[in-house]
Amino acid sequence: MPTPNPSALEFLLTRRSRPAKTLTGPVPSHDEVMTILTAAARTPDHGKLEPWRFIVLEKAALQRLANLVTEIGSTTNVEPEKITKMHGQFAKADLAIAVISSPVDSPKVPLIEQQHSAGAVCLAMVNAALAMGWGANWLSGWASHDPDFIRQGLDCDANETVAGFIHLGTETNIPPERPRPDLSRITTWVKS
Repeated sequence: MPTPNPSALEFLLTRRSRPAKTLTGPVPSHDEVMTILTAAARTPDHGKLEPWRFIVLEKAALQRLANLVTEIGSTTNVEPEKITKMHGQFAKADLAIAVISSPVDSPKVPLIEQQHSAGAVCLAMVNAALAMGWGANWLSGWASHDPDFIRQGLDCDANETVAGFIHLGTETNIPPERPRPDLSRITTWVKS
């Protein structure tokens, strides 16, 4: 028989991301961020490839990225309201971690599995921060898919992409529960 961990299960059944716009300081300390990163790095990575890396973005770096959003967005065809929203995502943040999908050339592990691993790292990071009592949210947005933005702002190589920005901080209010998926609609049981 398995040995249950009721508190871990209760956490997973009730976890709720905190909207990034409601997060403020204080933010996790260096040691607390290292704990969050350690938990995230335990994500299955399909053959010990570690096809991801982390960039911890503090206030000044986030402001630089906000300015870069405005610069790049205004020289491309990005709608002004999308530029404003993305700018605010960085300008109003106190701490975020960029999870960079950094695939490794592998004859055994396809690119898609390595990208899925990077996504799993994002969720593990959010869950670790929430378990420590911090507010956390996983965001992306148009800039995270813009090659010029991720190259200039995050020094990404041509084969790298942003899996997400994990915003961390102190929650200013607890969000209400939101509707969850209807499991009977999305689940198929196959017996034979």
